[in-house]
Amino acid sequence: MPARPTLPLPAPKRARRKQARPGELLDAALDLFVEKGYTATRVEEVAARAGVSKGTLFLYFPSKEDLFKAVVRESIVGRFEEWGALMEQFTGSTGEMLRICYQSWWERIGCTRASGITKLMLCEAGNFPEIVQFYQHEVIDPAHALIRRALERGMASGEFRTMDLDYAVQTVVAPLMFLTLTRHSPVACMPHGADFNPQAFIDHQIDHLLHGLCAAPPPSSHPFP
Repeated sequence: MPARPTLPLPAPKRARRKQARPGELLDAALDLFVEKGYTATRVEEVAARAGVSKGTLFLYFPSKEDLFKAVVRESIVGRFEEWGALMEQFTGSTGEMLRICYQSWWERIGCTRASGITKLMLCEAGNFPEIVQFYQHEVIDPAHALIRRALERGMASGEFRTMDLDYAVQTVVAPLMFLTLTRHSPVACMPHGADFNPQAFIDHQIDHLLHGLCAAPPPSSHPFP
């Protein structure tokens, strides 16, 4: 009689708990960094919110800076590979691609807690040059590179006119920054009581990017055709 196949035993509860700890610590750290900022967040608070000791936290993340970097990599940096693959596979127009990229950014970062990292960087970056360098290298540079690729695609296909890409990238980024500020500092961005719909804003921004504000563009004296 053939022997019955043996099923792997479930991992002990303590082992499962140990495997979950890094994710729980990152989740707690993201909450506190967004709520309190980088300076005011203490590792003791992160550990307490995750239900572990400070010593346990340091087993996974040797410093608050290491913890912050891990939060950024988990909540933002991991998206760039996904978006790069989307661009490679996309067969529609570049205008449609930009619309999808805006929507994906909003769903995956903009309307989530992760967007609070952008506000934190705007508020506290001047005090932490090493974190600024890290954020520039792992977030801003890859994000700008993806946008540049999209704009180059549009120029190569004839959809977009020739443009200064350094400034054009900033034009694409600016609405996303505004959405971030509106989410986290609405009083500073919107008139009191204004009815603001992020999805409608994204649709209008794409329309303005692709078509501009002029009913019929006048002859340009600008050095770029």
